[in-house]
Amino acid sequence: MGGRDGHVVSRRQILRLAGTGLGLAVFGAGVVGCGPEEEADLSGGSSKPGGGRSGGSFTTPPPGTAPKPLWQAAAANTSLSGLDALAVIGDLALVSGDPLVGRDMATGKEKWSRRGVTTPGAKLLVGGGTLYLASAEYDGDVVGLDPATGKETWRSRLGKQYEQPRPIAADDRHVYVLAGILEEDFTTPNNVIAAIDTTSGKIAWREQRDAGTEEFGITAAAVDGRLIYTDYRENVTVRDTATGRQLWTKKISRSNNRRFAVHEDLVIVADARRLRAFDLAGGKERWSLRTEEFSTFNDPHVLDGVLYASDSVRGMWAVDPATGKQIWHNEDLLDSATQAWQFVKVNGTLYGATEFDEDGGVHAFDAATGKLRWTYNDNTGDIQQWYVAAAGDRLAVMHGKRLYALPAV
Repeated sequence: MGGRDGHVVSRRQILRLAGTGLGLAVFGAGVVGCGPEEEADLSGGSSKPGGGRSGGSFTTPPPGTAPKPLWQAAAANTSLSGLDALAVIGDLALVSGDPLVGRDMATGKEKWSRRGVTTPGAKLLVGGGTLYLASAEYDGDVVGLDPATGKETWRSRLGKQYEQPRPIAADDRHVYVLAGILEEDFTTPNNVIAAIDTTSGKIAWREQRDAGTEEFGITAAAVDGRLIYTDYRENVTVRDTATGRQLWTKKISRSNNRRFAVHEDLVIVADARRLRAFDLAGGKERWSLRTEEFSTFNDPHVLDGVLYASDSVRGMWAVDPATGKQIWHNEDLLDSATQAWQFVKVNGTLYGATEFDEDGGVHAFDAATGKLRWTYNDNTGDIQQWYVAAAGDRLAVMHGKRLYALPAV
């Protein structure tokens, strides 16, 4: 496309402008289409007899070629599902939905299925080997399931004065829940965050949050004695898991209810154009890394001691999470990869799942350089977001109402 001065305007420049809302004004309503380098069809199977559907070994496809699914199955995933709709626990892949199903990662066979066990779009939260969910009865109960069998092993509740507690995080000692405080008129203008002891089922602590804080848009994690969460109100907050005492909270400039990363004594969040690392103990900002003009960072992930993140103009970043120093920044993905929002790493390959793009899918990157190796797309044209989870030498991949197993090659 030609600029006013006769120079060619790159597609990367168009995306940068579009990311700030200027793209349509400058270039009109045209859409630039970008497809993956390689696509695999939906039929699945393995290039080696017995190598996939029976749970056996599999062969590696040629360089630059996406592998075919080892198996595929229906998934009860819905549009309500959030960040934690897919999980691999042991040798099972679990999908949040009704029914809640556990499938063997080697064969795809259903190991167990439970209907009416939890609320739509429930997060799959595991602590101490137990899967914690809000009860589907909307009775205020929080239930614990054995993820290997789907059988209920635990149940507790905050009390009748609270509206439908929702688990937000779990560790070996507690399951952490958020609940509205019911007033006489049945409104919930205020809410609490609480910890339930996973041994006794009793409330370990309960703290009322500040007036005006919302119950929704919460992303949380319990790590090394700290409960960390971000919210729609543009805060990052840290509490002591033993007492519930709020240690600190910080305002950030952009609503952040997505994934954050924790590395040693730091919590790292994507805050518009910056990645920011805060000290877990006191909240002091330890480092900040800025992306390019007209772009913003997506969710950070720390995998094998390296922080990986994509940006809104399809750049890929690898960063030292302790210092914020750039390891590499790959800007060559504009014509070959849509931006990924979720990452897992197996050996030397980084896998990224994309969002809301029919040309997306699961990208495989060289973790050392960020170079794209291949893209798997099921060719369904469904724009629902993709999910990926690592399972040994396999990947659990979900797209819309379809669950696949791919070899991690």
